Amino acid sequence: MSGHSKWSTIKHKKAKTDAQRGKIFTKIVREISTAARVGGPDPEANPRLRIAVQKAKDVNMPTDNIKRAIQKGANTGAEDQFEEITFEAYASDGVAMLIETLTDNRNRTVPNIRSILAKAGGNLATKGAVAFQFSQKGLFLFEPGTAEDQVLEAAISAGAQDVQTKEDGSIEVIALPEHYEAVRQACDVANLPPTSAALTMIPQVTVPLDIEKGKKLLHLIDKLEDDDDVQAVYTNAEIPDEALES
Repeated sequence: MSGHSKWSTIKHKKAKTDAQRGKIFTKIVREISTAARVGGPDPEANPRLRIAVQKAKDVNMPTDNIKRAIQKGANTGAEDQFEEITFEAYASDGVAMLIETLTDNRNRTVPNIRSILAKAGGNLATKGAVAFQFSQKGLFLFEPGTAEDQVLEAAISAGAQDVQTKEDGSIEVIALPEHYEAVRQACDVANLPPTSAALTMIPQVTVPLDIEKGKKLLHLIDKLEDDDDVQAVYTNAEIPDEALES
């Protein structure tokens, strides 16, 4: 199947990750610690922690850092806990946004998010106004040139919902959250490690943007992701590759 590809988005994100590795590590450590606090320090018994640890490995975080983050979460007292807040918002041009945060100070995070949005012509939405437009799915991306038939066989046998080959040759695999780990393991066993794998929020309907509007939205996303409390930003925008690559 052809269609809009997230491959350019991943290349854009990877360049940013390489340039801001320290900040990325800090955010992942926060997620690992929170997952260990909520579900326990054993990754085998804590799916959220397993996924957070895999995310850390995907960005080459040292094993010692991962172990310290787990230990910190397991030993965290009530006064040191991070609160999970998901903001629903609209950017300009009617683009819906979900902004996931982990914060130790709600009174700092809320005005920060509101200010970043306002400066870009966006605003916070009322609870429930945006979330219904997204569904949580496992998303796996494979770079152009990956053997399509092998990806299809491994992913579908592990319970993947959909496999799509895009016009640029990249492959996207979508799975329900409960099949995420099985699909990831099946691809690894088949020696087909994805370039990107994550539980993400996928919009049911997208809003196409032109190049200039796409650049404007990317600038807003970058500003949000630069905030230490922001863990992830999801939108229903379809951004042209030219905006991502320029």
